[in-house]
Amino acid sequence: MDYVHGGDIYTYEGMIDFSINVNPFGPSPSVIEAAYQAMKTIGSYPDSRCRKLRQALESALQVPQNTLVFGNGAADLIFSLVFAEKPRKALLTAPSFLEYAQALEAGGCEVCYHYLKEEKNFQLDENYLEMLTEDIDIIFLCSPDNPTGNLIERSLLCKIAEICEKQGIRMVLDECFYEFLEDTEDVLSHTEIWTYPHLFLLRAFTKMHAMPGLRLGYGITADQTLIGEMEKVRQPWSVSAPAQAAGIAALGEAERMKKTVTFVIEERKTLEKELGRIGVRYFPSSANYMLLKSSYDLFTLLKQRKILIRDCSNYEGLEKGFYRVAVKRREENCLLVQALEEIIHG
Repeated sequence: MDYVHGGDIYTYEGMIDFSINVNPFGPSPSVIEAAYQAMKTIGSYPDSRCRKLRQALESALQVPQNTLVFGNGAADLIFSLVFAEKPRKALLTAPSFLEYAQALEAGGCEVCYHYLKEEKNFQLDENYLEMLTEDIDIIFLCSPDNPTGNLIERSLLCKIAEICEKQGIRMVLDECFYEFLEDTEDVLSHTEIWTYPHLFLLRAFTKMHAMPGLRLGYGITADQTLIGEMEKVRQPWSVSAPAQAAGIAALGEAERMKKTVTFVIEERKTLEKELGRIGVRYFPSSANYMLLKSSYDLFTLLKQRKILIRDCSNYEGLEKGFYRVAVKRREENCLLVQALEEIIHG
């Protein structure tokens, strides 16, 4: 399988990795310690029901345990949902996360696209509503979107959810980056699964808690039939014991999360200012990463300077010249800006 994502530090060793969009401070000591302690239990199978993690998330979100489903990262849940639903026709936005199309095509589903316009900064608008026709079985949306960082307006999300209810369309809303928002009320809340039974909220511990190597995602839905079907198609031990323990520890880090959000917002503003100063085109973002466009081959030129970024030319709806960079710590961001300035003005 070709590797088409960021984070390929195994091919590109010894580089500053701007290609993955996780918490710039990495995993917390408590998350690492919890995972380490759980290593003592790897002689036994992990709890396939994730009971302790389920209880902890129920307490943190105030949602019933039976509305939760866990997976080996959000990508695992995407595949499980598609294989459980067996949709015939899906609607995706472009550009957006690659795994949606990969899972749908693996399930034999026809995929059609609503292409977002560069001149509108790839922002989803009400023209999308016209695409929600009776022959659509499932849609995937991402807010904030990946790779653009765009936040879909809450009022538009509600309109989409209402149409999906009327048309019987499964609405999968990927909120894996919602924790980086200045105001999390801008997304659909987990309490709204009761208003919209066709809604499936997709979330993960990967990004805010910087644990992509452990793989832990979860979904929230009021549709018990869907959860039952997903349980039938998923692996019985898809979430490891260290991942479950790390997830429980991560749920106790509200203060660290607040500090991270404040830091990321300020650093993103600083990056925007610096990119504008040196003449690099960027697209406004609400998340911990930014989409860039350049006539320079930034992937190759930055790689020569030991900086790894995400080449976005393999995204549907994008082409060569689009790149995604994470918002990292101040000293690392300064090195990125310095390298870009050398490339453009050198």
